[in-house]
Amino acid sequence: MVSSVGTTTASTSLLSQAIAAAKSNAAANAASASSSTSTSASSSSSSLSSLGGNFNQFLTLLTTQLQHQDPSNPTSTDSFTAELAQFAGVQQQVETNTNLTTLISATQDNQMASAVSLIGKTTTASSSSLPLQSGSASLSFTAPQAEDVAIAVTDSTGTVVKSETVNASAGTNTWTWDGKNNSGTQLSDGAYTVAVEGSSTDGTSVALSTTITGTVTGVSKGTTGVNIDMGDATIDMSDLTGFSTT
Repeated sequence: MVSSVGTTTASTSLLSQAIAAAKSNAAANAASASSSTSTSASSSSSSLSSLGGNFNQFLTLLTTQLQHQDPSNPTSTDSFTAELAQFAGVQQQVETNTNLTTLISATQDNQMASAVSLIGKTTTASSSSLPLQSGSASLSFTAPQAEDVAIAVTDSTGTVVKSETVNASAGTNTWTWDGKNNSGTQLSDGAYTVAVEGSSTDGTSVALSTTITGTVTGVSKGTTGVNIDMGDATIDMSDLTGFSTT
């Protein structure tokens, strides 16, 4: 556990950095959520369309060549065989891409079916997305030494709602947020973003990675795999570090 500390010049500097980092993380999370699906889908569609276009273009050129070649001086068998091999290669690429897309979709369906068993469990994940559920949120971080550590939380718009400097011990520390902003107003449950700033052993400020804790409420398909929903917060399943039934 950690405890709050008074304000000093050093802690004020750390808090400013934590606030800036939290805003940056919030912007990055928002951009990723809004663009990753469309970008991935359009990229895949574009690649397949390009291969399909090459396939059709090659077929047109090949049949045109056969129609207009001089019967008394036909294309050499070596050249014709090479062209047929290229034709078959392009066709195989088109079919491979199509089958790979189907395989990825099937794999995600299997992952989703398995992930359903996590619903209702308390889960930890390496993430800056902090789920506020039932008016409470919790995270842990590792401090390189006993020191003052600054924590900042932003909402989905990047507005800072909670900032605090705490006294951390060397090693793993936990911090629990009661969902109240800096003015003491209780905020609604939802997805927030957190950043933690500390100091290394040589006194240099450093961003500390956070492990958030939340209750799984659902699963959904992502662009690269399956996402775990903790209320309104969405976490990539690959970022999970553990779970329990309580």
